[in-house]
Amino acid sequence: MRHSVRPRWLARLIGSARGQRRPEEVGATREFSGSAGAPVRPGPPVGPIPTRPLYQPRPWVPPTEADRAPNSAPTPDAESTSTRPIITQSPDQGRATPGRRAGTSFKRPGWLVLGLAAAVLIALAGGYLIVTRSGGSQVGGAGGAVGKPEALANCTATVTDASSARSAFEGAQPGSRICLQGNLGNDELQLRRSGTSQQPITILGGGTATTGQISVRGDHVVVDGVQLSKPRSPGFQLTGNDITVRANVIDSPQVVKKSDDGDGIRFFGNDIKIVGNLVSNVKNLNGQDGNHADAIQTFATSDENGPSQRVLIDNNRFENVDNMCLIAEGPDSEAGDGTGEGSSSKFTVTNNYCDSAAGQAFFFDDISDVTLAGNTVVGKIDKAFSLQNNSTNATIRDNNIGPKVGYQVGMDDSSQEGYNGPEPEGAP
Repeated sequence: MRHSVRPRWLARLIGSARGQRRPEEVGATREFSGSAGAPVRPGPPVGPIPTRPLYQPRPWVPPTEADRAPNSAPTPDAESTSTRPIITQSPDQGRATPGRRAGTSFKRPGWLVLGLAAAVLIALAGGYLIVTRSGGSQVGGAGGAVGKPEALANCTATVTDASSARSAFEGAQPGSRICLQGNLGNDELQLRRSGTSQQPITILGGGTATTGQISVRGDHVVVDGVQLSKPRSPGFQLTGNDITVRANVIDSPQVVKKSDDGDGIRFFGNDIKIVGNLVSNVKNLNGQDGNHADAIQTFATSDENGPSQRVLIDNNRFENVDNMCLIAEGPDSEAGDGTGEGSSSKFTVTNNYCDSAAGQAFFFDDISDVTLAGNTVVGKIDKAFSLQNNSTNATIRDNNIGPKVGYQVGMDDSSQEGYNGPEPEGAP
């Protein structure tokens, strides 16, 4: 029988390996999958211990469409690393999450898409209820946020009924702070005293005190946070200089006598500030001839009720007004009943909300240097702003005009000097 002779190189290789064991076999028991007595297929020849691992990670490069075999599974998402081994795990194993799998896009339910679309349409429809026709950028917003009343603090007198209020008003001095509390009834309260520019007389209602008409005849006075519910009109009668009414509510002013006009506020004087008030339900009541209910009115027909300058009307809400939100007539008004002395000018009317039903929302007759900006005008009316009879040097910008308003500016020829604003579209 012929014995096979090992090649010389093989004999040297086997001899050098005898007595050596691979490091991973030290102290370990090798297991074989074959059954007992079955021949075991020999592994690869034992060689020298390698100086570096046989397995080396290689940089992973995503396959391109040209490299991918037809109908092959998509490549799983890659880890954020510079090297990675070849992945043999199915993409759908271990990393799948409800509603989303690797290699597939997330699909939103149809009802969710329809719901989002409906919400967007509703928001857009609401926005288009107010239309900007200012010829410039829209900055006014809805306008007319009622102011926050001042707290009842540092009171020099606290009153809870009309009688004690009248006594406090009569004894007021510069710096007095008269705090009204509760329901004082519907009587008229009159203040005939003045403060100073540094120490005004302040009447506080805290946003809850209720009373009737308040009449102020004096200078340097503040009325804040009082509610006038069905007062005799006008709810506020202001005559003097440096008078401020702010954060008050005037609701449903009443026509008690034929001479009453149903107005919410009337003012006469300089440096008047009407800020952050709510004037609502201003109605032509009792069917009286000549009754013309406006939210705010001023005129110059006598020495007592003279012209006004440097007037601020800002951030008020005028709701459900039968006529105009503001009517202002100077001493040479077209009606012919003015004193003809002095001038009314420098009215700043900004950020108000006006819902009115007359021919116009804001009317100026012989009032120069008017600024109208950031106001919102709604209601079915002919025009938003009317200027006539030398109401010159007006500035109109950034107002929000409702869709039922015919046009924004009505102006006569005498008022066009120095005008800055959108093109007038009709008569005042």
